[in-house]
Amino acid sequence: MRIRPGDVTAAPERALLDDYFAFRAAAFPSDGSPYAVTYPDPAAFAGGNGVFLVVEDDGGALVGAGGIRMLATDDPATVRFEVKHVWLAPETRGRGWATDLMNDLEARARAFGATELVLDTHDTLTAAARLYTRLGFEPTAPYNTNPNATRWYRKPL
Repeated sequence: MRIRPGDVTAAPERALLDDYFAFRAAAFPSDGSPYAVTYPDPAAFAGGNGVFLVVEDDGGALVGAGGIRMLATDDPATVRFEVKHVWLAPETRGRGWATDLMNDLEARARAFGATELVLDTHDTLTAAARLYTRLGFEPTAPYNTNPNATRWYRKPL
């Protein structure tokens, strides 16, 4: 397994994001609004604004992704980065790769000068919530209006 920077505009990464969004939409509760697909803005994951990472299996196939992007805050002492689009193909789960990906994202956020990480998720993603809690994220008040989110987390760095 290898984690490396990716390009959200490249065809292989776009196909990976398509798989991620299809997986999320299929599992999204049907008792309300449909899952809202929002592809990442390439500028949000470029330069000092953030990074988009891909996970390759031992054969070089893309099997996962995740990114961080800087968010504006009202407090000049806070440098906030948001974790986005963390996903691993179902056949790769249980290998610790999600932990490796999250640790890599956190290390890169620290290198960008982040003082905190935030993320949002849905309450149906219980394994993700366990991962985030294990990695030191704590529930926080909503910081955005993502229609797919029901839980928000924060981790001071």
